[in-house]
Amino acid sequence: MGKSIRNLSTVTTIGLEYREECVFQVHGVDAAGAVVWSNRFRRGQLLAFLLRCLHALVGIEACSSAHHWAPRALIAMGHR
Repeated sequence: MGKSIRNLSTVTTIGLEYREECVFQVHGVDAAGAVVWSNRFRRGQLLAFLLRCLHALVGIEACSSAHHWAPRALIAMGHR
């Protein structure tokens, strides 16, 4: 499914792309712009996973419903 998750502490930017049926493609990038990990998560798995990540800048490419709940949830976790 992509790059395995190696080290969450090096991630400075997280990219979320809404795929289908509440599935998100998620990429973690370090300060140099290198992809540290890439994986797919369902909505519940995504929120649980992001709780384990250090605070990061999050970019979202998604439908309006994801833009409705995601920013609130991510800001509550400390992400930007």
